[in-house]
Amino acid sequence: MGTKNLNQPDELYAYANEKNSIDTSGIYLVGFEFDGTVCFRKGACLGPNAFREVSEGIEAFSPYLGIDLEEDHVPLYDLGNLYGEGENQSELYLSLNDSFNHLTNELDLEKNNQRLITLGGEHSISLVAIQKYLKQYANLVLIHLDAHADLRDGYLGNYYSHASIIRRSLDHFGPEHELIQYGIRSGTREEYDWMHENKSICLRRSDFLERIKNIPNDVPVYVTLDLDFFDPSYLPGTGTPEAGGEDFHTYISLLKILKDKKFVGGDIVELAPEIDPTNNSAVFATKVLREMICTLAISNDLVGASNER
Repeated sequence: MGTKNLNQPDELYAYANEKNSIDTSGIYLVGFEFDGTVCFRKGACLGPNAFREVSEGIEAFSPYLGIDLEEDHVPLYDLGNLYGEGENQSELYLSLNDSFNHLTNELDLEKNNQRLITLGGEHSISLVAIQKYLKQYANLVLIHLDAHADLRDGYLGNYYSHASIIRRSLDHFGPEHELIQYGIRSGTREEYDWMHENKSICLRRSDFLERIKNIPNDVPVYVTLDLDFFDPSYLPGTGTPEAGGEDFHTYISLLKILKDKKFVGGDIVELAPEIDPTNNSAVFATKVLREMICTLAISNDLVGASNER
């Protein structure tokens, strides 16, 4: 099966495999259906297909960034969902990671101008993509947007818990890698001590946006976005909501800065669509995805660069 544009969701449940290759420049979406370490409200495994279902009703034009994914011929490919199997959640998680690595291990993302957006799934799924980018870019800046610090060294006996994603990412940091966290409003005393000591956390919106502006334009940036970053009054359909979150316009302010930076990839996680029966959360999240795609297209000169596949 060939790859598909996001705006052609007629075959929603196809799987990414060796036939769904990444073989030209462009933006590639891949779904990671997993919520095996969620400890409060499950359902994020349904997130990837919820994005696809809603995308059919979302305009391709971004009034914030001024481009149209269809009319401006952005090369956008949906690889479907990773295939995995296992007798328990740990085996399934490792199998899905293997599928991601099989798909991407031989890629030189920089040389070929190939950009990935991984769709979760719970936040633990981000690790394999972040590892790929940390290995590819020795000076990557990892922007972490989330309600939670995710710095625990395992949680409830699971070393790769969704509550440990940033701690596990730090295991792969080199001397030039940098972590910037914003939106964090829940964590342990130890996590907050670490963030303050290492100056990773930004507490004020103005300080956060200024810090992003100060990233040199040739330094690669990756965004890992847990949708509970947003206040649950806007997006209740997520596993661990926390009051006091950000709004959509803060996110747009960030993307307007990133479009002029070297924005190289990202992931969007923790959409649990069935928690919100109005479907508003899935619509909100899909608009978040559209804007990330548009920003990647501008940042990487992919506007008007459509390729026939």
